[in-house]
Amino acid sequence: MSVNRTRVLVPGKINQRVLDRLADAFEVVRIESADPALVTADMRDVKAVAVSGRVPGALMDALPQLEIIANFGVGYDGVEVGHAAEKGIAVSNTPDVLTEEVADTAVGLLLNTLRQLPQAEQWLRQGRWNREGAFPLSPLSLRGRSVGLYGLGRIGLAIAKRLEAFGVSIAYHTRSPREGLSYAYHPTLVGMAGAVDTLVVIVPGTEATRRTIDAEVLAALGSNGVLINVGRGSTVDEQALIAALQAGVIAGAGLDVFENEPQVPEALVALPNVSLLPHVASASVVTRNAMADLVADNILAWFSTGKALTPVPETPFTRRAD
Repeated sequence: MSVNRTRVLVPGKINQRVLDRLADAFEVVRIESADPALVTADMRDVKAVAVSGRVPGALMDALPQLEIIANFGVGYDGVEVGHAAEKGIAVSNTPDVLTEEVADTAVGLLLNTLRQLPQAEQWLRQGRWNREGAFPLSPLSLRGRSVGLYGLGRIGLAIAKRLEAFGVSIAYHTRSPREGLSYAYHPTLVGMAGAVDTLVVIVPGTEATRRTIDAEVLAALGSNGVLINVGRGSTVDEQALIAALQAGVIAGAGLDVFENEPQVPEALVALPNVSLLPHVASASVVTRNAMADLVADNILAWFSTGKALTPVPETPFTRRAD
């Protein structure tokens, strides 16, 4: 492989398709993790990073020629984007290509939680239908529910559009109202929680959203309330959620994300009124392939056209000429 090819660093694991696509045009350099101590002197000419996970500012500092960080995922909270912006490093993510898959999963998780469909399947698989009779009636239903969306970006809007077909009322909370929508807007999260009985969380994991789903919000959601989270685990105070589920403060929860993945509290796993998924909302071959292609295409576009295809808002940069 020619040493004149632009070098791309991949810290840690990433979808194999990213590696295959990048290898056609770049020299790919691998390190075990995003630890800057793993950057050796011969890596200082690296100009791009492709990552599924963390990129701390210290790693950026260890790569003096770094121009772009292509993040595998729509959420990029693992990348110290403020530090990247200060250094003039472009950051890209993979919006849109996973929107529909995540929205589908959110609705499926909501139905699983309300109707206890995973538990009903296990009832059949364990032979209990034959031995004990019909599975117990689900205490909850989607019929007549009111849904509040915490976050109304691309994925939030896609979830809302799907829920319209179920005939439920829809409300949302964001920092400011969005024009042209018929959904009820709530200026505070706790205010929206008090007005609905189903809360769907789809905000990014930032300091501003950290543990915003707390005991106060859960109490406002009420004893018929259901929490669905397909955003980031950091937005929910897990101990407060466990306490609320145990005490009947809310009726149930469906979670695809957790605070300390892949560790999930045993107290949460033991609860009968939850539906838990191992962060699989975008985890189909079709969608992950599209995400991998967009990671590679962002890097290819940066070096061929001088612009990333999907830069994040904090880094709307163009490439400086060599």
